[in-house]
Amino acid sequence: MFTPVHYYQCPACGSDKIEYALTAKDHTVSHINFDIWHCQSCSLRFTQDVPGIDQIGPYYQSANYISHSNTKKGLINQLYHLVRRYTLQLKAKQIKQVSGKATGRLLDIGAGVGAFAATMQQSGWEVLALEPDASARAAAKQLYGLNLDLPDSLYTLPDQGVDVITMWHVLEHVHDLQGYFQQFHRLLPQGGKLVIAVPNYTSVDANQYGAFWAAYDVPRHLYHFSPEAMLQLSAKHAFKMVATKPMWFDAFYVAMLSEQYQYGKNRYLSAFWQGLRSNLATLFQSNKCSSVVYILEKN
Repeated sequence: MFTPVHYYQCPACGSDKIEYALTAKDHTVSHINFDIWHCQSCSLRFTQDVPGIDQIGPYYQSANYISHSNTKKGLINQLYHLVRRYTLQLKAKQIKQVSGKATGRLLDIGAGVGAFAATMQQSGWEVLALEPDASARAAAKQLYGLNLDLPDSLYTLPDQGVDVITMWHVLEHVHDLQGYFQQFHRLLPQGGKLVIAVPNYTSVDANQYGAFWAAYDVPRHLYHFSPEAMLQLSAKHAFKMVATKPMWFDAFYVAMLSEQYQYGKNRYLSAFWQGLRSNLATLFQSNKCSSVVYILEKN
């Protein structure tokens, strides 16, 4: 058992106008149900009564947790690896575009097994990467020769020491949400870029699957962002949102997992259709993608 973290105020905006929204199941490790609450002020959703930072580790211990294990077991994970080869190059291109730099200093937080950090390093960037999971750090060393630091290093890095900070599906895992944003502001120079990718619970696929939406991923996902919640949170810490970009492939990956969770079996055609529906909606409403990349600039 663990001592739960219970929120009486919104962890993003501090409002006490919070209420129960739904209950979702941990399909990956514990198979325990967790309640998700909603903030009426900023529209953030958050997982209530989660394990604290020192107790959540066991909920990541699964061979199916791909960002830590790098597993290729099963068709879904094989497809993930196939798509990742393309998206890594796309991410590197985006970083160069949004920063206006061909090379620079990058901090990648929650680096997993180090694939993106290695890609940026190969592109000529000076990269510092942080990762809490010991098995993922070991994999990064084995696969790419990278020595990843622990996340606590974030608090001791020099002021204005990096040009870009990236978090690819990481912010939703961070217990110290406000503290991290304070460090982002300290570490970046004026005009420096903060690139955050998170799932979007206002997406079409999230609405389709409800409590079975795989990107709720309780209790590992502590927060569930809407575009409005990210806008308010970043503004609170003197960042302005300069752009949002869709992550097209996430809708298909999440839909495949969601189909498994809801029906207990793979339903690839249905998953493809739901992922396509979600992406088609994004063509007309850019913030409706299953996952959104937020490009933030320090004021």
